[in-house]
Amino acid sequence: MSPRKAISLSRNESPHGPLPGIVAAIAATGQDANRYPDLACVELTRALARRHGVAPDRVIVGAGSCALLHALFQVIAGPGASAVYAWRSFEYYPVLANHTGVRSELVPLVDGAHNLTAMADRITDATRLVLVCNPNNPTGTLIDRDELRVFVDRVPSACLVALDEAYFEYVDGSSGTGGLELCDSYPNLVVLRTFSKAYGLANLRVGYLIGSADIVTSLRDLCLPYAVSGVAQRAALAALDLEDALLTRVKETIAERTRVRAALMAEGWEVLDSQGNFVWLSLGEDAIPFCEYCARAGIELRVFTGEGVRVSIGSESDNDAFLTAAHEWSVRNAAATIIGATGRVAGRQEW
Repeated sequence: MSPRKAISLSRNESPHGPLPGIVAAIAATGQDANRYPDLACVELTRALARRHGVAPDRVIVGAGSCALLHALFQVIAGPGASAVYAWRSFEYYPVLANHTGVRSELVPLVDGAHNLTAMADRITDATRLVLVCNPNNPTGTLIDRDELRVFVDRVPSACLVALDEAYFEYVDGSSGTGGLELCDSYPNLVVLRTFSKAYGLANLRVGYLIGSADIVTSLRDLCLPYAVSGVAQRAALAALDLEDALLTRVKETIAERTRVRAALMAEGWEVLDSQGNFVWLSLGEDAIPFCEYCARAGIELRVFTGEGVRVSIGSESDNDAFLTAAHEWSVRNAAATIIGATGRVAGRQEW
């Protein structure tokens, strides 16, 4: 008998498979595998421009939003250039900075959230880019539009501000992130979105950026040609046509996120109010032992050593399996604490 496949709750993927209309678009495009894709992603660019009410010259499509982030770092790279961003945040930021020779200025989170005042204070004449992951990955905390506006007001116009909104669709509330609404008022502001999460196309690598036409033109000069496959472009177009059905799935994930958080908190876990498709457990030194315990139960989580654990929201059954493991961990640790207090066993137990 083959071993049971592990439950993956580590990558913030959608638990839902592609809709039939998307599968059909992928299959149909496969007939043209011998042909090059549209170099400029013209049809998808126009569809996104219509979707967001902007001119097509303000939209650029890339091989995932990571590729566009890389292009942003390339745009601002130069002697002494630095980028300011919160930490902990998306773990690819320092990788991109190192690749492009840009110095990172890391500003610690406060209670899992961006400290925008401290970030603004860290901006100097050498700062060329400020990154704001909103909702923040891995903590899920959200900055509302009024906070963003006050912050962007403090950023010099010569410095780019990039709002990484990979989890935008999972925001549950009226405040939203407000990124696109601010673009018209701040020419140095760009917003990045992705088809990987809410649209369920992580395997195909499609993302996009909206900003001023001047910035988009600069990025086009740096992006690799033919980076977005024809299959990815057609799948993204199909996803836009099926957006209502996909966003219904997002609502299901939001409901599961609420359920998982409530169940954890009922057992005494401290869980931030996440607005992504994941929850964050600030476990400190218990992060690795907890992840290892869940791994033995067949559940993969994302551990950040000495800090915490990010748990992606999966299907209802996958989430139930995680909650069972978390409950068992709590019970065993509680028992170990009681035993330790009696003097029979000393120290924290590694289960």
